[in-house]
Amino acid sequence: MTRPKTDATKPKTAKKSSAGTGLKSKKKLSPYNKFMKTELAKVKKNNPGLPHKDAFKKAAQNWATSAENPKGPNAANK
Repeated sequence: MTRPKTDATKPKTAKKSSAGTGLKSKKKLSPYNKFMKTELAKVKKNNPGLPHKDAFKKAAQNWATSAENPKGPNAANK
């Protein structure tokens, strides 16, 4: 016995922000996200034939030694 799908009858609604503007505000990017956004572009530019998965791995490895990484080896000791 199969059940009828109830989701098909529900109207889709847009998610609203708490301000009531009807649009969600963008979340501030973390230092990692900022780094990965630019670093991934650099890696892909320097290695155009590299698959995305491998380019992402290389960019993530670069994060480990980056000066932008607050927990990396170049970070100030707290």
